[in-house]
Amino acid sequence: MAMHVPKSYFQNMMKDGTKHLSGMHEAVFSNLEACTELYKTIKTCYGPKGLNKMVINHLSKLFVTNDAATIIKELEVQHPAAKMIVLASQQQESECGDGTNFVMILAGALLEKAQDLLIDGLSPSEVIKGYEMAGEKCLEILETLCCHTVPDVKNREGIIPIIRTSVASKQDGYEDFLAEIIADACVSIMPTKRTFNVDHVRTCKILGAGVLSTTSLQGMVFRRTVESDITSVRDTKIAVFSCPFDIGTTETKGTVLINNADELKNFSMDEEKLIENQVKALADAGITCVVSGGKVGDMMMHFANKFNIMVVRLMSKWDLRRLCRSISATALPNLT
Repeated sequence: MAMHVPKSYFQNMMKDGTKHLSGMHEAVFSNLEACTELYKTIKTCYGPKGLNKMVINHLSKLFVTNDAATIIKELEVQHPAAKMIVLASQQQESECGDGTNFVMILAGALLEKAQDLLIDGLSPSEVIKGYEMAGEKCLEILETLCCHTVPDVKNREGIIPIIRTSVASKQDGYEDFLAEIIADACVSIMPTKRTFNVDHVRTCKILGAGVLSTTSLQGMVFRRTVESDITSVRDTKIAVFSCPFDIGTTETKGTVLINNADELKNFSMDEEKLIENQVKALADAGITCVVSGGKVGDMMMHFANKFNIMVVRLMSKWDLRRLCRSISATALPNLT
């Protein structure tokens, strides 16, 4: 009579469906194979001549790109070992903003060589110790391989070669032109006593022309037309409102009893007079441009045109915050 062989105690402690891998072939080699497969998928995207990948995410949105950060973000890797390489790549992206593909390729190549060493008979601890010794030696050698330094980050001519290297991997053939444009934009807003904020340099894509038509502008650019008849002002005083540029409404409903035509006429005139006084108060304060984060009322627009005030409407609260930061303004929550 055959005896019942129970599961291992560790397997009994875990919930049903849990996989428990142990040993060299089950655990180590399966993890190495998952990492090398991810590395082989990404390595063809490396460099200025890298191939694009077509990725369709869970929302059926199509991406055609050779940027490793975008690809691994949309792939949603679930394997624990491969996910560690993805996390290392994301950390590189957050720290430096570039080099994500290089991190994955370097890690994948090291693991691929480690697999060969394990097959030859070395233990995992020996491979780890060898890689640690190699890493220390690499840090010593890297110090002697410096070919260019930037002592002053505000020197435009000094940072152009550095920027050109990063741009060449994404825009091959345009690196010389774009490096100068990027250098002008970065040097102009480079802080002296704090770290550089990437959000201070924005890009605005306009249909038509091409890459060589790119230019750098000081200030903010929004892909919107103005709401008022006044389309251009210079040396202006700007009022920024996060609320709609319209007359306020009451929180509760009310009833107005009108007995004759004169009362109806006076009621409308009182509302117009209130709006006119609000817009006139802005004009008397020297304001010639109003930026609103909400809708613009027709009556407000009429009096804004009457007092030669340009009205701009921004739909995004983030654009409104960036505008306030660029002109050192504070967005007011109401008109009064």
